[in-house]
Amino acid sequence: MLIRSFPAGAFGTNCYAVAPRAGSSALRQECVVVDPGMDAVEPLGRMLAESGLHPVAVVLTHGHLDHTFSVLPVCQGYGIPAYLHPADDGMLADPARWHGPQLAQLAGAVQLPDPEDVEPLVDGARLSLAGVDLTVRHAPGHTPGSVVFSLDLGDAPGLLAGDVLFAGSVGRVDLPGGSWADMLQSLQDVVLPLDDDTVVLPGHGPATTVGRERATNPYLAEAAGAPKGRGL
Repeated sequence: MLIRSFPAGAFGTNCYAVAPRAGSSALRQECVVVDPGMDAVEPLGRMLAESGLHPVAVVLTHGHLDHTFSVLPVCQGYGIPAYLHPADDGMLADPARWHGPQLAQLAGAVQLPDPEDVEPLVDGARLSLAGVDLTVRHAPGHTPGSVVFSLDLGDAPGLLAGDVLFAGSVGRVDLPGGSWADMLQSLQDVVLPLDDDTVVLPGHGPATTVGRERATNPYLAEAAGAPKGRGL
């Protein structure tokens, strides 16, 4: 499996391209783009060209602007669909309502797709896109519609974690729609059952593993020790 990424914009949101293998200038390999955030169009285009890739879809881990800012120009530029969990549709329809002051001021300057034009992500669904199989798991807490995507990296299982899990931390829950109780349950139900060797590809910061976070991440430790069934 080929994973390419770069940190996009002022918030350093990791934008990923996932493909079975690299392509070439003569024979482009199809890929999936994950979370094209702020100012992502040009660096994404360069990264795809350097790896001989052509996107067939954009999948979004959640609806915050730092993850969706460039989704419309990317989808229009390549003629491809976007996928988002319906619980975060409101962040496309009315972004100012769902973002803190750092991002709300940008809401009027960005064009986002109409939620009716976005394909819905369903918990437990398996997406087969560009030769890549992604299993969708709904993991609310950071936002109501946050999801993670499980995939096979070849030598280890992988997790495109969005803002659910980071190296040493988890996503903030103080923005509209956030819930610590829901985050705890998502960590319990979605993250903690994963194998320790699962490679975590987060929405911000460096990659890590579930085993490393199980041993060192205080928020994952809190989730492991919390009573089951809190939140949802």
